Amino acid sequence: MSTDEEQIRTLIERWTQAVHAGDLTAVLADHAEDIVMFDVPPPHQGVRGLDAYGQTWPPFFRWQAQGASFEIESLDVTAGDDVAFAYALLRCGTEHDFADNPDNRLRLTFGLRKQDGRWVVAHEHHSFPLTDGTTTADAPDRGQERDTVTQDLRRLHQRWFDSTAAKDLDGLMAPVADDVISYEHEQPLQYTGVQAMREVCKAGLDVSGDGTVTWTVPDLKILVDGDLAVAWGLNHMRLNPTDAHTAESWSRGTRIFQRRNGTWLLIHQHLSYPYDPATGATKADLRPDPEP
Repeated sequence: MSTDEEQIRTLIERWTQAVHAGDLTAVLADHAEDIVMFDVPPPHQGVRGLDAYGQTWPPFFRWQAQGASFEIESLDVTAGDDVAFAYALLRCGTEHDFADNPDNRLRLTFGLRKQDGRWVVAHEHHSFPLTDGTTTADAPDRGQERDTVTQDLRRLHQRWFDSTAAKDLDGLMAPVADDVISYEHEQPLQYTGVQAMREVCKAGLDVSGDGTVTWTVPDLKILVDGDLAVAWGLNHMRLNPTDAHTAESWSRGTRIFQRRNGTWLLIHQHLSYPYDPATGATKADLRPDPEP
């Protein structure tokens, strides 16, 4: 293997490790200012320039934080004097993804050039194969796409429920947009931004102390239209602190998701308890009849 090929292999392996670690500075380190990337999600004309390339990664990092892998399975490198290319197959997905499709792999092609004596990536092409026997010309229709997205969002909710039980705050925040607006049960009128919502969620987990906390939405409904989706249902919360009686409540919840750079993110949620119009008192002890 030539020295150039060794350098390129090391560069790509270092980049892969940086992606998996969510280290944006290291991800960008060996890329040209005029890089062009053809990515899995839109835009169809590609992402052009290092700044635009950098903006694609934070949503991916948030998705990856849900427990996804990003590992090289095979890598081949061919280098000339000043131009080189490489192609690789990667395991990229969550355990849920691989349970559904264990053989799926992310395909990467790199175009590199030598610049000021060092190799830099000038082009990346990322893709997944279609896995249902279709070609690009007869790709799944919108109804099939909606069904797929609905299942993806149900899995997202399940990861939320699992993260609640595990008191995994990072897991809860992974699919939340930086600019989320949340109408919580308590004042103020709204919480703006992922950090504000994170503090609310942390307080909710902390209430249980060393005990347990669970959250489910047994009657979850989801509607999808293009890059927007709405989910709603009754939230069932159960707290079992070690030094107090179990507390259980039901409330209403509506959540809005937007697909950004191929990743579904929560951009708005609205939670509420009903109230007694005669007294103005919040009714936090109501239960569905019949229960879902």
